Parts: sequence; structure tokens; C-alpha cells
Amino acid sequence: MLYDKPIFRRMGDRSVLIELGDDISPAVNERVQRLFIALDRLKLAGVLDLIPAYRSLLVIHHPLMIETDVLKDLIRDACSRLDAIRLPKSDTVTVPVVYGGRYGPDLQWVAKFHKISVREVIDLHTRPLYRVYMIGFTPGFPYLGEVPEKVATPRRKTPRTDVPRGSVGIAQRQSGIYPVDSPGGWQIIGWTPAQLFDPRKEPPSLLQMGGQVRFYEVSAEEAKQWQP
Repeated sequence: MLYDKPIFRRMGDRSVLIELGDDISPAVNERVQRLFIALDRLKLAGVLDLIPAYRSLLVIHHPLMIETDVLKDLIRDACSRLDAIRLPKSDTVTVPVVYGGRYGPDLQWVAKFHKISVREVIDLHTRPLYRVYMIGFTPGFPYLGEVPEKVATPRRKTPRTDVPRGSVGIAQRQSGIYPVDSPGGWQIIGWTPAQLFDPRKEPPSLLQMGGQVRFYEVSAEEAKQWQP
């Protein structure tokens, strides 16, 4: 549900969290995206960073350059004009995935957890057109939603210390892709050759907040030959 007014929460002496709703939904997330665009365009002196999430926006600021109360007033004013903000076109990125085996070590477990076949897990995971709700955790890591309820799966009780770059996972009703080798607790069901993050490119992240992703199945041999 969208809030009628933004809710402000102090996060130390340099950050303010603005909450715009109480659930994970496209409507709330679009509102966050509009506020991010509005504040980014203002180029406020003293605002150091803007970090959008599912239903909130974190504003990091220099307290000696802009007072918190002044910042809040400017944010309230921006929130009153968000309907006029035009969102960028939502590009759809198709992402090839090799499912199961050494590429998806948790695929069998996910199927067993839901009492369905591996084939059904793959079919269900490739069915939605996913929204990129946010980028976080590591550079370029996309939080995608929503996974069909029939394959929504809890995180691993014990996270892995090393998840390979390109791993595709499920955590509750989210799907995600690991852009770099890193620790992680998501259920890994596949792997993609797509490069999610390249600091030499502009923008460096393949996926952007508000974009769309569609997964499709490929063989290991097809993945080796895949070109973006």
C-alpha cells in the first residue's frame, strides 16, 4: 500500500530513510523510482548519495552542508510532484540460464521442497516477466520479482562462502543473479553467462531499477557460445 505522505526515519547523523509504502509491489517501487529521479535532478548541495530499495529511498547527506529539516522539506515538496515525473522506458533483457547439475546445485532440493518435478521448477522460473526492483548487495546484483508462489523458496539455513559469478538463485519470492563471486544464501538453481556488471561501461550495471528480465533455458554448450 502506498503511504499518503512519506515517512522519515533517521539513520544516524548523515542519512535519512524515506519510506513510501508498506509492501513489495510495482506501484510502491515505481514511486521510489520517481522520487529517486526527482532528487537526482535537483542536484542538492550536500546530498552525497541516493540509494533506492523496494519501498524506500536512503538519502545520504553532509549535515554541515544541508540541515536535516531543510532536506525533509525539499523531499516533501518533491513527493508532492511525483506524478509529473516520467519514468524511463522499461527495457526487457533476456537472460540465458543453464539449469541444474553443477550449474544449479539447489535445483533438485527446490523441486523436492515443493513436491514438484525439476522440469516444473524450470518452467515456473522462466514464466514471469520480472521487474528489477533494486540493485544491491554487490555491484550489479538485481533483486527481481516476483517468483511464482509455487517455487517461492526460503534461503539456505547456512549460506555458502563462495557462490560463482553468474549464479541464478531464488530467495522467497525473489530471484537474483550473482554478478561476482561472493558469499550468499540463495537457493542456486542455475547459471548464466551474461555479464551483470562491468565497471568499464556506462552504466556499469546491465540491469537498472524499473527494467524487466525474462529468463530462458539453454544448454551448457549453448551457454559457452552465447554472445550478448
